[in-house]
Amino acid sequence: MQLLEDRIRKDGKIREHGSVLKVDSFLNHQIDVDLCKEMGKEFFRLFGGEGITKILTIEASGIGIACIVAQCFGVPVLFAKKSKTKNIDGSVYTSQVHSFTHGTNYEVMVAKEFLSPNDRVLLVDDFLANGAALQGLMDIVHQSGADLVGAGICIEKAFQPGGDLLRQSGLRVESLARIAAMSENGITFC
Repeated sequence: MQLLEDRIRKDGKIREHGSVLKVDSFLNHQIDVDLCKEMGKEFFRLFGGEGITKILTIEASGIGIACIVAQCFGVPVLFAKKSKTKNIDGSVYTSQVHSFTHGTNYEVMVAKEFLSPNDRVLLVDDFLANGAALQGLMDIVHQSGADLVGAGICIEKAFQPGGDLLRQSGLRVESLARIAAMSENGITFC
């Protein structure tokens, strides 16, 4: 998606010797709602005919974009929580996830009452690198018996293994911006 690639070139910041791309000025801290609307429309173009009934993401960075995508589909957003709170009562689906960004493992959970075998689920997230978050969400969807339709990703670091691994597992992954390489000197898109 050219609009997103242009925004990454303009406002994205490369850190950690080319391993981290900061897009917090428009995507995952401060959110450019107009850009997200355009991304939502593109995800709807890609997956609109699939009978999606739920958008599933993971706490916290994916929630903003997932809400806008869900508006395009006219369905609810469900997000996997990283810690059990008093708001979650009853039984939950859980999965272990490793966070590259935080360098830690954590358990994510979704209340069983919100995900059923009748659902057709689209996973949505801001980034795809190693694929651990999406694998955790896939596990939760499989536990529920729902149909996993695919994954809509804003930015994929295609030079990391996550996208290839998920596609090889049979998951349809559609990324709006795929980065082939990045360094302090710039970004190359696929």
